[in-house]
Amino acid sequence: MQSPQLYEGDASPEVRAVKRYLLVFLLLIVAPLIISAISYVLGDRRGNWQIADRSSAGLLPPPSERQDALGRVYAARTVRWRGIFAVHTWIVVKERGAPRYSRYDYTAWGEPIRIDGFAADGRWFGAIPQTVVSVDGEQAEKLIPKIRAVVENYKFRSYGDYSPWPGPNSNTFVQAVLNALPELKAVLPPTAIGKDYPYAGNWYGLTPSRTGVFVSLGGYVGVIIGWVEGIELNVFGGVLGLDIRRPALKLPGIGRLGVPTLA
Repeated sequence: MQSPQLYEGDASPEVRAVKRYLLVFLLLIVAPLIISAISYVLGDRRGNWQIADRSSAGLLPPPSERQDALGRVYAARTVRWRGIFAVHTWIVVKERGAPRYSRYDYTAWGEPIRIDGFAADGRWFGAIPQTVVSVDGEQAEKLIPKIRAVVENYKFRSYGDYSPWPGPNSNTFVQAVLNALPELKAVLPPTAIGKDYPYAGNWYGLTPSRTGVFVSLGGYVGVIIGWVEGIELNVFGGVLGLDIRRPALKLPGIGRLGVPTLA
């Protein structure tokens, strides 16, 4: 006797529902990456990165024209095809009355912590940076010593410590600084791959803002649920999530779609 063949119509409602949810989940992961890839192919980011523009993007005035203290976190699409998936982030500070800005990057070449290697608000190999965090005046004055302390004591500072995926990379470094400043309630973009790498060795705990919890399996897979951070599912570095406090979708490759974080 032949066994009856199972067709799609024979599946139980529960199985069909699971298949639909799985299909939607895969579309939410894959479709944004395809859109980001098309944007990369049709854009002007495929040129020779070695001669790409790294000049000031005009986001900051000359330091002599600004006496107040200042702190910034910038993000720009990273180099070549990696920019389909990720941004590079860095930190800029200036004490009150200081004659220059100080810029901190974490890079893949040489000693990873690079100080003043580029213009403070410079294009990242042609990509124009976006402001992620902005603090000024007395608030910046109070935070700058904490920022410098994290930079000086960051443990992944030797040759070979940098790892593009899952970390520690530039976004891990900047996230470590923001973790020391919970009062900022700052959140890196979902395209900041590496921000969820557990650099301190903690695979679970409170979120950086102390308003929620996280679980991370080595930065490869994880979940964040918090009032400030929103809901984020990390799948091999790509973040799919929802911001409730400032309504927005978080999509891999594309980033944030909704109310700006600096609004």
